[in-house]
Amino acid sequence: MDKTFKIGLLRETKTPPDKRVAIPPAQAKELKEMYPQVDIVAQPSELRCYADSEYVEAGIPLQEDVSDCDLLIGVKEVKIEALLPGKSYLFFAHVAKKQPHNRKLIQAIADKGITLLDHEYLTNPKGERLVAFGHWAGVVGAYNGLIAYGKRTGQFELPRAKDCHDYQELVGILKKTKLHQARILITGGGRVAAGALEIFRTLGVQEVEPEEYLTKQFDKPVVCRLDPWHYAQRKDGKPFDWQFWLSNPTDHTSTFVPYTKVTDLFVACHFWDFRSPIFFRKEDMKAPDFSIKVIADVSCDIPGPIPTTLRATTIADPFYDYSIEQDEEVPAFSGANNVTTVTIDNLPGELPRDASEYFGKIMVNTVIPHFLGNDEEGVMSRATILKDGKLTERYSYLQSYLEGKE
Repeated sequence: MDKTFKIGLLRETKTPPDKRVAIPPAQAKELKEMYPQVDIVAQPSELRCYADSEYVEAGIPLQEDVSDCDLLIGVKEVKIEALLPGKSYLFFAHVAKKQPHNRKLIQAIADKGITLLDHEYLTNPKGERLVAFGHWAGVVGAYNGLIAYGKRTGQFELPRAKDCHDYQELVGILKKTKLHQARILITGGGRVAAGALEIFRTLGVQEVEPEEYLTKQFDKPVVCRLDPWHYAQRKDGKPFDWQFWLSNPTDHTSTFVPYTKVTDLFVACHFWDFRSPIFFRKEDMKAPDFSIKVIADVSCDIPGPIPTTLRATTIADPFYDYSIEQDEEVPAFSGANNVTTVTIDNLPGELPRDASEYFGKIMVNTVIPHFLGNDEEGVMSRATILKDGKLTERYSYLQSYLEGKE
């Protein structure tokens, strides 16, 4: 690339606020040193986990008006009124799953002729995600699940992750925590699930296989992790096939219900396609042997496969109870027969500096080079949902959603 490529690091505008950044000061400085043709500026922000002065000290100037940038990078959804017409954006947009609450965002992006790339769909040719906060979402999600479980059972009390200086302090607290008999279930096999498992391994919880988990009794805490073939099966009776699952999720039924009868704490870390079967229904929760006390829904799909996930909660107010009897949200920890739920949708924001450093390293070393080259591997094209306000072919299935017809 001969000409200068200018990147603007956006101030986060979503409410509630998020303290994370896509590229921290140290990584921004590294990127400029690696690519002399790249200019980077940062919008001033009082909310970031990194002070404006840290960017300035790293040689990254502050700039309020970022309309001269070639690429604007943020973390969470940009407020509609903050969107600049005709610009290129990269952030977690959450519009490709047809979530009703983000319809106005995609409509505004189309109306303003914006090119939108989504972090979630930056993938290699094998379809594997290149960049994500997923590990830290799993870490904090599992930890919040433990906070709720400790309160529900009276076994222990833990401080919030947001009140810890960093992850190392949190680990030190966990190593002093005693978890008595508990059955913990995790869904998913990627970064998010790995982060959740890290928490339970720190506690010394024994890992068991699904068949053991369903059939055996244990006198100590155990954790079991499920892949899709453990909780879904093909309708035609043929053996589970990964590629068929990815291409034809509607041709499957859920086999998850047996796990609801032997689980105390459920940490949901899976990727869910909106065409996939739901895990269990409200009616299943009325069974006398339904045993789940706490659900930490890290995936937080709304509407999604978990009926207790009624809304996203916040870092400031993380928990609510779902009343099985009343079929509605009630105050957190308000009844022994309720299911305590945590559905924070920006979990890594509780450990913002750890999460941002992890994310930024991948951005600088793995993602940005594709923007500066000719994108031979199609990384940018796979992540481009709209080009100049028009849906790309890969995301043409969103047309009815964009038009407000579904």
